[in-house]
Amino acid sequence: MPKRKNTFSSWRSRLAQRAVHAGWAWVQRTGSVTAAHPGRFRFGAMGTGTRLAFPLGTVFGEPWIHVGDHCIVGEQVTLTAGLMPDLDLGPEPILRIGDGVVLGRGSHVIADTTVTIGSDCYFGPYVYVTSTNHSYDDPHQPIGKQWPRMDPVEIGSGCWIGTGAVILPGARIGRNVVVAAGAVVRGTVPDHAVVAGAPARVVRRWTPAEGWQPPLRTPAPVPIPDGVTPGQLRALSELDDDAVAGLAALDDRTGPAGRLAEPAAEG
Repeated sequence: MPKRKNTFSSWRSRLAQRAVHAGWAWVQRTGSVTAAHPGRFRFGAMGTGTRLAFPLGTVFGEPWIHVGDHCIVGEQVTLTAGLMPDLDLGPEPILRIGDGVVLGRGSHVIADTTVTIGSDCYFGPYVYVTSTNHSYDDPHQPIGKQWPRMDPVEIGSGCWIGTGAVILPGARIGRNVVVAAGAVVRGTVPDHAVVAGAPARVVRRWTPAEGWQPPLRTPAPVPIPDGVTPGQLRALSELDDDAVAGLAALDDRTGPAGRLAEPAAEG
């Protein structure tokens, strides 16, 4: 015999689920950190429109952390300045984050010495940036007990850092660089480059003289012409393949001024 459904219990479960989700959304809104509502944190600088999502990762040394305008710092992102909390790191900021930076969920930025992230950089989730690495000078001592080495890190503006990438001490990444997911970057990366691998190497680069080398495998996106309305775009999206092919053929036959092109002279 089929078991009777407890309608009242199901209704209570749905109500409880909605209450939990609404409560968690309230906690996320209330627990986020902004310049107007910093909570217990006292950042050296935090710009307009910047928000650190709740729950935060480990955050300390915030008086030496400067964050620009309109930044988005995802959940569980760690931001630290100095080897440990409650140190006096001097008058200058240690970690500088420019305007419009996005740090993906679970990322870490460890600034034991200076780390600079330029404006309009986008980090995927779980990116790890550190200015400190272990040393291995004495083969007989545990590695974790040997004094670490520090080297400043610079990431130029406009970069895209893929999921799970690692930026090691001493890295100098130029402007508008793509770091592929999972790449491990050390040393200097030139402007307008794409790097991948562990250790990362340049797999594509743009220069004014040669453009992209090797050439891009997909054509650049074509911008929407001026004057095109949302309704026209919706109509285009509903066209089938045959209709698109017919329009393309018509376009090939149309001259620059919108008239049908005259056929080429024979002979």
